[in-house]
Amino acid sequence: MPSDRSLSSSTDRVNVAIDALRHVWVGGDDYVRELIRATDALTAARQGVPYQIVHELDTSIAALRALPRDLTARRAAVQTIAERLKAINAELLSATQPPVEKGKLTSALVPQKRKPLRLSVSPDDLLTALPGIGAKKLKPFNEGLHLYTVQDLLQFMPRRHIDYSKSTNLSDPLQMRGDIVVQGTISNIQVIRAGTPRVQARLTNETGSIRITWFSTYIQNQLHEGDRIVVAGTLAPGYGGLQLTNPEWEPLSANGVFQMDALVPVYPLTKGISQKMMRLHTRTAIEATRDRLVDWLGDARPFIDDDVWDFLPGVETMYEHIHYPPHIDDYVLARKRLTFENLLLLQLGMVQMRTKAKAEEGRALRVDPDELNAFITTLPFPLTGAQRRVVAEMLGDIGTDSPMTRLVQGDVGSGKTVVATIGAWAAWRNGYQSAIMAPTELLAEQHAVTFERIFSALPEEARPKVALITGSTRAKERREIVAGLEAGEIDIAIGTHALFSDDIAFTALGFVVIDEQHRFGVNQRTALTRKAHGYQPHLLSMTATPIPRTLNLVLHGDLDVSVIDERPPGRVPISTFCYVGPARSKAYQLVRHEVQKGHQVFVICPLVNESDTIVAKAAVEEAERLQNEVFPGLKVDVLHGKMRSKAKDEIMERFRNHEFDILVSTSVIEVGIDIPNATVMMIEGADRFGLAQLHQFRGRVGRGENKSYCLLLSDDVSAENNARLQTMVATDDGFVLAEKDLELRGPGDVIGTRQSGLPDLGVLEMGFDSRILDRARATAERLIAADPEISEVRFPRLKPRLRAYWQHRQTTIAPAS
Repeated sequence: MPSDRSLSSSTDRVNVAIDALRHVWVGGDDYVRELIRATDALTAARQGVPYQIVHELDTSIAALRALPRDLTARRAAVQTIAERLKAINAELLSATQPPVEKGKLTSALVPQKRKPLRLSVSPDDLLTALPGIGAKKLKPFNEGLHLYTVQDLLQFMPRRHIDYSKSTNLSDPLQMRGDIVVQGTISNIQVIRAGTPRVQARLTNETGSIRITWFSTYIQNQLHEGDRIVVAGTLAPGYGGLQLTNPEWEPLSANGVFQMDALVPVYPLTKGISQKMMRLHTRTAIEATRDRLVDWLGDARPFIDDDVWDFLPGVETMYEHIHYPPHIDDYVLARKRLTFENLLLLQLGMVQMRTKAKAEEGRALRVDPDELNAFITTLPFPLTGAQRRVVAEMLGDIGTDSPMTRLVQGDVGSGKTVVATIGAWAAWRNGYQSAIMAPTELLAEQHAVTFERIFSALPEEARPKVALITGSTRAKERREIVAGLEAGEIDIAIGTHALFSDDIAFTALGFVVIDEQHRFGVNQRTALTRKAHGYQPHLLSMTATPIPRTLNLVLHGDLDVSVIDERPPGRVPISTFCYVGPARSKAYQLVRHEVQKGHQVFVICPLVNESDTIVAKAAVEEAERLQNEVFPGLKVDVLHGKMRSKAKDEIMERFRNHEFDILVSTSVIEVGIDIPNATVMMIEGADRFGLAQLHQFRGRVGRGENKSYCLLLSDDVSAENNARLQTMVATDDGFVLAEKDLELRGPGDVIGTRQSGLPDLGVLEMGFDSRILDRARATAERLIAADPEISEVRFPRLKPRLRAYWQHRQTTIAPAS
């Protein structure tokens, strides 16, 4: 028998082939490359699967090699092959899961119909405390879904719920999309044993009929002609129109009514876990913890507004209705409570950290206004109003002996670095040193050049001394810099992780800047600030990733936040265009035109859900395709995540020196990379990226005086994705795009920008009402004001829950315990 692992691996490879066939169907320049990718994937999928499926795969491979040249005929053949591959995948999947069985749905859902469950577990217990989750079955829960405890399972949010009481109108095109529920009568049952064994039938009601396919011949023993059933599944194209494949189903009663006491949850899953299995485990968790649940929110009741408390259901009701609500309104209320709980715990920790940081001993860095104005007049460009506002906020912070913890958010090219330069200048005027931390050597070098250029207008005897120290710094030079910092002869150290080294010591570190702060863990940032002796230096973090204002309290509730929302005058706007399908030839023409003018081009490879190795290979292949087939007269090179850091830096340095024209890259292109001569950013598969990431790519060009372009390329886009790309075309305001991305995709992607140092925010990634966030923050501030430590004596139930919540973090920094 083939193993589950080999079957799952073959499933992945068939999925790769299906994805490639979508591009083959479209045609265009990617046709040959995608055809080879599909054939290679199917060849690899033959390993370790039953001989019947090997035969089906061989048939598909032979059909691919014999595709007709005519576009219409080729598309029809590709569609037939794709349908065959979907059938093969369904068979592979069914081989790793139990067959669909009648009656299993209700038995997992309705507690009244189950035998009394005598098991009693604590929400804090590991998942192995539940029956059916032994050590061997734990891996997909831990690694695939990040679920470790029973509490995690209780808070695992369904992606949606199915209402089996509502039947889709099969004749209404507006209803015939996505996930549907249909009640009707079964007819035309056929058992097909040729190829992949399956059962096909039609389900008919007064509004029409639909074909259903089950890739399990066991179903023939359960269903008979004339049976009345209700099915739920996802519509997909098939032979002769839309169909349902492997839908869940339940019998209707004699009078044609399906009685269900709750909506049916549909969970996001991973390999090795089925919906039936997940429903069974969540039901078991709810039943087994009923007498062990702790309503810790009751401790905070005196600090919660009445209008908030009144809409919160009890804790037992909350978990029941999160998973199995009688009505969707019950789910909404339960989710509100769960969201409020998580936001309150998060904000309590944030406010505690903020309060603790403000209580640390710092050093006041006061600046004479006349000296400041004199220095600002020497800058090579005038400050914008936003820059002046943020500088004033920063100087107000560092002018006190309470250490600053401020984050500066600024869109690409908004001028954050000059704010950091002014802060370092202020520290130098007060006799203190500064450390400027960048995530890569290239960015560190760029900062060093910028600092030197800004200070060059000052008299030599009245300018801070700047030193650059990275992993590439030669040993002799490094020893000189280390000695200079320890002796106080170097005023500003700019570097990478090398600044964390034990041999780096400062005489009087007073100002620290962390660029792209989400790239560093809390422990790393703390390691740098600890190089001050007996006090906390002022900390300025910077990010070019626009964060929607509604999420700032979630991600940065422990920091003061400044926003530079104005660009320096004279910056040439970037023109953005979207090209779909064959229209990409216009994009190639623009690239040739810009290179002929002496400019350079970035090309971003599509985002694919594969391993780094496969993504790297795709980048290399794309570079070869562009070099050989599209731009044979131009010089093309490639950059990808599998390269060593030194090799990446060398490639970027060669690109900066204009040793080649086009750089093909995966999404590893660093934020802040400054290549003034690059005027085109061409993004393949643009519909696969979020707006925020597309905007970051766009910010890599337009950094010089020349007109620049961002070209969004896609083989085919849905109406929804096209609307998203048109938003990119319509605006270059990163904060507007971030808000739109939040609206379209939810906060998950944005929350991912600052996971390090935070608890697991999975519950919040599905979105939340910003008004609940405001109430949670206000409640947290009232609690901390009443008891800064949230002592266990006063809050016996809240304190242990707060401690457990923050123990999920990836760092050792935690609120007061």
